[in-house]
Amino acid sequence: MEANNSKSNTSASSLRWKILRRSLIRRPSSNSEDKSEIGIQRISRKATHGFNLIPYHLMKDSIEENVNSSKENSMDSSRDATLCYTLPILNAPQLILHQRVDDMAHLNDFEVCNRYDIDNTGLVCQWPSEDVLAHYCLLHASIFRQKRVIELGSGYGLAGLVVAMTSEAQEVFISDGNPQVVDYIQRNVYANSGSFDGTEVKSLMLHWGQEKDIDISNTFDVIIASDCTFFKEFHGALVRTIKSLLKEEGPSEAILLSPRRGNSLDKFLVEVKDRGLRFRTDEIYDEEVWRRHQGFVEGDDSWPNYEMDHCYPLLVRITR
Repeated sequence: MEANNSKSNTSASSLRWKILRRSLIRRPSSNSEDKSEIGIQRISRKATHGFNLIPYHLMKDSIEENVNSSKENSMDSSRDATLCYTLPILNAPQLILHQRVDDMAHLNDFEVCNRYDIDNTGLVCQWPSEDVLAHYCLLHASIFRQKRVIELGSGYGLAGLVVAMTSEAQEVFISDGNPQVVDYIQRNVYANSGSFDGTEVKSLMLHWGQEKDIDISNTFDVIIASDCTFFKEFHGALVRTIKSLLKEEGPSEAILLSPRRGNSLDKFLVEVKDRGLRFRTDEIYDEEVWRRHQGFVEGDDSWPNYEMDHCYPLLVRITR
């Protein structure tokens, strides 16, 4: 998620400093073997607390140190891993995803957040709604065929890469407002570049509300995004960006997957309506996602403390 909105400065900054305090308290172990084992466990834990709709494995010996060479503080280093996804369709290529291992923030993360007035949620982990969005795109590839597509608040870019590799889209932009996240996106685009066939794929740093600065307004047939409605102070900028990016001539739509999270999604939809856009929401939009949701509700312990309000993404489709 990302935005650039002066009204959000106080609350967003306060949230970042709360996270910073926790991360400073949780200093990493100095033992390299312990770090490697913990890293593998963290990758597994993040993926397990989700719907796990696309099989993956951690590539052997893929845990590596990523150090900010301009600083010596251990809090400015992070560790990366490489995941290999097996897309569950015939003759699909494997999808490679580089992502951060650590489930803690680093000092450099907060320097970047404050410099660009953004959050660092794209670095924290791959959020469960992203997995569901990738699954949904995989099963509805015809929506994207020969279309210009952009993913907003992409994080590591799983859903955008799935679209690029399986749908015969004309062009796919995978965007985020955090330059650190965009670096990972670019690595992932490069790692999968041999599997795009004729689809043109680009990484893009995009702050919500500033899309007119890079001349991409009213050019997209389809927008996709997951779990981007959490911060209420960013709703206005996100809706303005969606309206600005959608094509004015011909059919176009935004496909979002997001949990309700109290009244956050409802408030976002009020903003959508106030901006003159139309929307519809669906709670049951995929049999497999709903089946797994019911399992978690009934006590499947692979996702402790599962709550529908915070964990189950609703499907939102927005049109002009």
